[in-house]
Amino acid sequence: MGDRQEGLVYFPSGDELRWVQRGLLPDARRQPVADELRGWNWERPPLKPVYDQPLGVYEIAGKYCPTGRDVYLRRVTGVQGPPNVGMREGRVLHGVVADVLTQAKRLIYMHGAASLPFLDELSSSSRDDGAALVEPTFELDQLSAKVRTLRRFEARRIVERVEGVLARQPHVQPDALALLALPVGVEVKLDGRFLGLSEHLAADAVSLPDMGVLDLKFGPREAFHRLTTTGYALVLESLYERPVDLGCVVYARFVQSRMVIERDYHVIGDELRQWFIEERDEKARLVAEEIDPGLPGVCPRTCPYLRTCYPTERDLAEPHRIVGVANLPQKASEATVTVPS
Repeated sequence: MGDRQEGLVYFPSGDELRWVQRGLLPDARRQPVADELRGWNWERPPLKPVYDQPLGVYEIAGKYCPTGRDVYLRRVTGVQGPPNVGMREGRVLHGVVADVLTQAKRLIYMHGAASLPFLDELSSSSRDDGAALVEPTFELDQLSAKVRTLRRFEARRIVERVEGVLARQPHVQPDALALLALPVGVEVKLDGRFLGLSEHLAADAVSLPDMGVLDLKFGPREAFHRLTTTGYALVLESLYERPVDLGCVVYARFVQSRMVIERDYHVIGDELRQWFIEERDEKARLVAEEIDPGLPGVCPRTCPYLRTCYPTERDLAEPHRIVGVANLPQKASEATVTVPS
């Protein structure tokens, strides 16, 4: 999609919207999803859970540990890996996006068409954006700069969207104004029990007009990121019994003092659904049968379980100060740890 920056984080640019409406969605209609892979058929195979081990979507979709040993350690041995720098930063930035959108909707409901001056102030909000998560090794100045950039980016575009709706519908009521300008729900709580998942799931965002699932990432792109949108699409189908065919992984990064947004729109078809179900069943099996899958051939340096998996190499596992890069000392070109044979 390129680096187009029109629209908010969760809203497509004009070119992207045309691509979705004239490209992806027609393709999805020509190749419909097999009925047995729709979430509303949760009581029949292959969707019917094999094991009674409710996992989170992030545990199934997050294939950062290739063997799934992170799930085994967390669920079977009770080891909680400390969040790495990138995880802590991502938590703060996710909170900023959700907070700005939630505040904007609240202001629209309070002031209606007169909300524009209040919305203008969102970019300079002095609200606490996660300072409590910051630790001594955290690059606080860099994080604060990213928070300010992200708030400005979102706030300016919220004002533009509200202005656009008011220009077309000057007598619109507050509820309709919020729906037309910001048709997305953030941090949407979902019950995944029909699919053998946790009953306390939270999707980053759901686009309300088309029930599309959106997931926000502040790190590098991975093929398995589409499993997250797939998991939530299946859950939404199981709960509301209507098709959810569209997903989008939003990749946000910071270049100096500006945002660069890339959106990976994709059809949630048979292949992704089968992949998610296979991952669900395999990781649930590891937990139910208490199977240690062992170390992968290569371990990401950002894995929060490095200290657990390499207890005899603690000198290599001291926290690193390079933000979002590593928990281990590394050369500039290294991003993984190779397991000794």
